[in-house]
Amino acid sequence: MEKDFEQMNYYEMLDVAPNASAMEIRSAYNAALQMYQPDSLVSYSFFSKEERNNILFLLEQAYFTLINEAQRTEYDKELNQQGILKKPDNITALKKPVNIFDINRQKFKATWKKDNDELRRKIAQNPNIRDILSQQEIKGSDLKTIRNELGVAIEKIHQETKIRLDYLNCIELDETGKLPAPVFLKGFIKAYLKSLCIEPVEETSHRYMRSIPGQKLT
Repeated sequence: MEKDFEQMNYYEMLDVAPNASAMEIRSAYNAALQMYQPDSLVSYSFFSKEERNNILFLLEQAYFTLINEAQRTEYDKELNQQGILKKPDNITALKKPVNIFDINRQKFKATWKKDNDELRRKIAQNPNIRDILSQQEIKGSDLKTIRNELGVAIEKIHQETKIRLDYLNCIELDETGKLPAPVFLKGFIKAYLKSLCIEPVEETSHRYMRSIPGQKLT
């Protein structure tokens, strides 16, 4: 959470190691683009047009630089000169790309189907949830309490939103240092809230972001 997206280098933007292969870079780029598909809960609708265009521009710039061997070599030289790039010695590229998005296409055999009206009824009738939602700031642990009160498994949110399960766990454990840049986290939180029918999404997500130490709100 230390850097804004615009301050990241291209490897950080795509969440790949400096020794990542072309296949890993391509996979990471394609995975990042999944966030902006209309049918995804973590979609472009959670970002302003300006934010979305800026992120897409930076991701595209990062991808086309790193996928081109000559341009990547020059870019690596620049990072080395700045003392930023540290390639691990004698470490081969990861076998699987490390992406901030989970795009596993396996079809899960769900044993339940979300009933939005039922979730909203539970939220309205549960005093613990109402107390949490009335707070000025809402932490990840509060979201976990709400989810447990509603009886929704975290795996269900993972399946619906395609947010990586480890990121969902970090959100609920308030391990903000392990989470991606705020511009992505904001979308994750809105998807999480929408999955549980917690409303209003915009205001509640704002109160969560406000609870993060050092987070600057615009």
